[in-house]
Amino acid sequence: MTAAPLDPNPSPLEPESQYNNRAAVPDHPAVMARWKTDAEAARAARPPLAVTYGDGPREVMDLWEAAPDAPTAVFIHGGYWQALDKSWFSWIAPPLLAHGVSVAIPSYDLCPEVSLSRIVHQIRTVADQLRERTGARPFVFGHSAGGHLAACLLSEGRASGALAVSGVFDLEPLIPTSLNAALGLDVMTARALSPIHWPPPNGGAPGGTALDCVVGGAETAEFLRQSRAMADLWASKGVETRFEALDGLNHFTVLDPLADAESQLVTRIAARMKQ
Repeated sequence: MTAAPLDPNPSPLEPESQYNNRAAVPDHPAVMARWKTDAEAARAARPPLAVTYGDGPREVMDLWEAAPDAPTAVFIHGGYWQALDKSWFSWIAPPLLAHGVSVAIPSYDLCPEVSLSRIVHQIRTVADQLRERTGARPFVFGHSAGGHLAACLLSEGRASGALAVSGVFDLEPLIPTSLNAALGLDVMTARALSPIHWPPPNGGAPGGTALDCVVGGAETAEFLRQSRAMADLWASKGVETRFEALDGLNHFTVLDPLADAESQLVTRIAARMKQ
């Protein structure tokens, strides 16, 4: 399924308000507190295996193995590449484990301590290490900044498929915002690190990997535009894509379906991995 054509040019709306999700969702602290509580409960019920993928203290992933030969999904957290870690999102694992899917959730270093290009390299290492461990490319899914990183891995052939939830695929609109104080992007680096400018997976060959772009229907116009533009562009190059706006969900509550093993979002991920 592909999205209808959409003008890929950024909207004229003021970028700070369009990309400052915490300001746009005043009750985000309550949602994030729920993430933390649910994550702690999930780890207590089923502690993950800590797997290092580098020498740094944040170069660690939590791994829950459903079975020795189970397919693996990697969830990449958001936070605009400058906040959060794996410990906030352990609650994402149990619903997929119920479908026989192993789940890995990595932390990574944050800007401005490291560059965004370094973070992309770290997530590449995660995917490559899991492929060596399991013998198969992982499925990747991520939220916001994690959606950006998931699309990067898919473009490079390091993933069997990807689901980007509220992803940021074109980084250039972030340059004039306060977010860029930590990111340090200029036009050249923003374009070089934007998967919307990267080649499609498998060169767009039919039957190859697929990209789902999901966004909250109550998110800002720019987040809706980014997901639709990414799905449209890769679809025009032959990639199987899907765009969906989830009614009434904002940039934080858009993750709620991932907590339900029977939700369409979780069952879609499980089905993608069994194709």
